[in-house]
Amino acid sequence: MDQENRRYAAFLSYSHKDAAAARWLHRRLEAYRLPRRLVGAEGEHGPVPARLTPIFRDREELPAAGDLSERVRAALAASASLVILCSPASAASPWVAKEIATFRALHPDRPILAAILDGEPAQCFPAGLAAGEGVEPLAADLRPGRDGRRLGVLKLVAGLAGVPLDALVQRDAQRRLRRVTAVTALAVAAMLVMAVLTAVALNARREAERQRAEAEGLVEFMLTDLRTKLKGVRRLDVFAAVDQRALRHYQSQDLSRLPPDALERRARMLHMIGEDELDLGQRERALAHFREAARTTAKLLADASDDPDRIFAHSQSEYWIGRADYDQGRFAAARPAFERYKTLAERLVAIDPSRTDWLKEAGYGAGSVCSTVLGPPVDGRAALRLCALALQRMEEVRRRSGNDPAALQEVLNRHLWMMKAWNANGRWDKVLYHKARQEELMGALLRSDPANVDYRDIWMKAQFGIAEILLEHGDVAEARARLADAAATVAQLRAHDPANADWKAWQSRIRAASAETPHTTPK
Repeated sequence: MDQENRRYAAFLSYSHKDAAAARWLHRRLEAYRLPRRLVGAEGEHGPVPARLTPIFRDREELPAAGDLSERVRAALAASASLVILCSPASAASPWVAKEIATFRALHPDRPILAAILDGEPAQCFPAGLAAGEGVEPLAADLRPGRDGRRLGVLKLVAGLAGVPLDALVQRDAQRRLRRVTAVTALAVAAMLVMAVLTAVALNARREAERQRAEAEGLVEFMLTDLRTKLKGVRRLDVFAAVDQRALRHYQSQDLSRLPPDALERRARMLHMIGEDELDLGQRERALAHFREAARTTAKLLADASDDPDRIFAHSQSEYWIGRADYDQGRFAAARPAFERYKTLAERLVAIDPSRTDWLKEAGYGAGSVCSTVLGPPVDGRAALRLCALALQRMEEVRRRSGNDPAALQEVLNRHLWMMKAWNANGRWDKVLYHKARQEELMGALLRSDPANVDYRDIWMKAQFGIAEILLEHGDVAEARARLADAAATVAQLRAHDPANADWKAWQSRIRAASAETPHTTPK
């Protein structure tokens, strides 16, 4: 490759509907430093650089004319590689297709890489990338459950730099293990820096904003990457301390004086802290943090009521508020929050029905409300309507995802709720139908990965739910068999993770139900 004609390490092509993901990927690629032992060595595309900079990302609106601007053409001509952010939106974008065609015409020998955000290749690859239209590009699948963001970024870096992926993966794993102790020390030092920065009186507004951004960046690092490292080595004591220090940084701040990015960061951190507290069984503390997060996300949504990202953020606050109450059996208290969550999720589907992740949120919303109307007092008709809607949404998610295991889990859970809804309406024939469907799907899921802890968790809870329904209809023998299976499964799960408060509670619940269940059918 002629290095003199190469001004950009890559050209990032994407639909402007995916602008947030493009900004994130642009930052990650430009910030990545390649291993020193590889820098300067001869790679697949020439000498390996220390960093992949600069990477071109078009920040302007596309022109109204029918062709690419001269600025974009010049950037394509000066780019060593082309990276495509693939989604249904980019597949439908004529501009992305034109950028691909132009790059191939200018540089038939230069690499094209694809990063999948949403949808399968047939749905998300723009024109010029799909099989049958030339060489199919190397694709990094950024979706959860596939490559994920960490491995996906490493794949793109390896393709752009022309180095083996194994070299980057091994360096990444070694660095995380080697630096856990150092990162813990960095967390303490960072907190001291934050305290100093907070205490210093700044004379210039620009300098104050710069230092505030640096401090909050450190907080976000400690509650994301650092959290992952500490969990990996079971340093939960340090992990909890970091949570509390980060929380104190935000606790007394005036929301009206914070810019939107700081508000968003604050809400995400409150969600993470609350989720951790739910895992530890500290539900009242978690509820307080979720309500505080909702105060933040509500303000953001009030300032931009049609912004999908802000609608989604506030929907998560409402969900977790409902979840904290629901987990304590406060169904009446949980229902209003779940109703608001459902309404916000339906707004997202109305904005863009093609978004599978938003369709899934709508399914969660209907299912969450369904679960509350099945709690005392039971509203059988409302439960049937809401549970059926949740099942319909999740069946569509499953269809779009090509029977992805995660989608399969959601469908089988909805069949269990349909059993409960039909049981509340006195239709035993319908209960048996959904029981058969649930067990058929559960069997397929377990056969696909018998050691998967999440699948076994679902299996345990499903067996308990079915046993409850069987007992109502007097089938004591099968109900006891289901409870015994649930008891054995939860015992295995607790042996895997004794600190899991949710499994401890389920073990106690199953034991109590087994003790109360007679050994024979009452006469």
